[in-house]
Amino acid sequence: MEQTRSYFYDFIPIKYDVDETARQSIIESYPPPQLPTGDNTFNLENEATGNRIKTRVLLSDYKKHLTRQNKTFLRITFNNNLDSINAVIWNNNNEVERYLPLLDKFSIFDIEGTVTEFNSKKSITISKLEPFKDEIFSFDFLPYTQQNLTELTVELLSYINDLEPSYKKLCLKTLETFWYEFSISPAAKGFHHNYLGGLLKHTVGLMRIARYILIFEEDHFKATMKLINVVEKAFKAELWEQHQSENKNSNFIWADTIDHLYRMLQGMMEFKDVSPNYNVIIASILFHDIGKLLEYDYIGKPFETFKFLYPSSDIDSLKDRQQKGITMDELGVMIGHIPYGVLILTKMIEREDIEFSLETIHQISHCILCHHALPEWGSSVKKPQSIEGYIIHISDFLDSRYENTENIK
Repeated sequence: MEQTRSYFYDFIPIKYDVDETARQSIIESYPPPQLPTGDNTFNLENEATGNRIKTRVLLSDYKKHLTRQNKTFLRITFNNNLDSINAVIWNNNNEVERYLPLLDKFSIFDIEGTVTEFNSKKSITISKLEPFKDEIFSFDFLPYTQQNLTELTVELLSYINDLEPSYKKLCLKTLETFWYEFSISPAAKGFHHNYLGGLLKHTVGLMRIARYILIFEEDHFKATMKLINVVEKAFKAELWEQHQSENKNSNFIWADTIDHLYRMLQGMMEFKDVSPNYNVIIASILFHDIGKLLEYDYIGKPFETFKFLYPSSDIDSLKDRQQKGITMDELGVMIGHIPYGVLILTKMIEREDIEFSLETIHQISHCILCHHALPEWGSSVKKPQSIEGYIIHISDFLDSRYENTENIK
C-alpha cells in the first residue's frame, strides 16, 4: 500500500510503498517506545492555589537563598514531560540541610506540598521530598515528539529496505544494534528537535528532503532551487507577519539563510557532471547525527553506544551519573557527534564484514564529516567536496530550521 503525505510547507511529497505484512514486520523488529498515557501528567497551571498535591518529578536545578530575616531556603526547578515546575523548601525544621544531600545525589523525586502563587506565578511549597530509586522511564519526565513514532519508524525502514544490499545491510545492522537508543534520543539540546524522538524525526526529515531532490524532480539542481524558492516565500511571510504585528521582536526562522543556500547551490554546481549516489546519501543521512547518541545525556539514557565503541573500557563511572534533563554529555562533548558518526560507521562495517569499496567508505565518511558545511558551524572539513555532501548539508540545514515552524513537534 502506498503511503502519501506531504512535508516542508506541503511542498515535498512523502511516498513509499509498504504492505501490511511488511509494516507489521518492521514494527516487530523495531518497536517504537511506549509513550505515557497522559493521565498522570501533572500540570501546575491547572491547580488552584492552596491545593495539596503529590507528584513525581525530575530535578532540573536548585539553589540556596536567604530570606530578609537571614534564614536559609531552597528554590528548586523540577520538570515533567509537560513543563517546568517551580518549588520552594523553607527551613522550618532543618529541612534544607536534610534535603540537600538528596538533591546532590538523586534526580527523580516524589514530592508533596501546597500550591502557592506570587506575582501571578504558581509554585509548590514542598512539605515532603523523597528520592525515587526504581526503574526510570524517560518519557515520564522529558518532552517528546507528538508525532506518530510508529509511522516514523515504518517510513524510515521503508526507505532503508529499498537500498542496494550492502547499504541496506549496513543500515539495518546499525539500527538493530542501537534501535532503542536511536528511537528515543533527542537531536539537540536547544535549537531543533530538542526532545525525545527528535533524532528519529530529524533523520526521516532529511530523507524526505533528499528523496525530493533526487527522485521527485528530473534535475537535482532545479529541485534545490525550488526548495530555496519555498524558503524565500516563507521568509517573506515572516517579514509581512511581523510588519502587521505589534510585536517587533519576532524571531525569524529563515533570516540569514537565503544567501547561504545559494552559496551551497553554487558549490553543488561544481559537480554538474556527477550523478548523485542515492544509496550513499540515504546511508549517510542515517549516520550523520547518530553520534548524538553519545554527545547528549538525559535521564534514563542507556550507555550501549559507549560499550559498542569502547568495549574494553571501564564504564562503571557512567552508572553513578546524576542524569537530569537533556544536556551535553560530559564525555561526548569532548569528541562531538560528527567524529563519533565516522567511528560508528567504521566499526559497523568491520564488525559486520560489509563489502564496500574504499571509495564508498570515504564518500559516506565525508558526508558525515561535512554535513555542517562550514568549520565555524562544526564541520570537520573546510567545505563539502562531493555532490552528495552538498545535498546532505542542504537537507540538514532545511530540516533543522523547518522544524521550528511546525505546530506539532
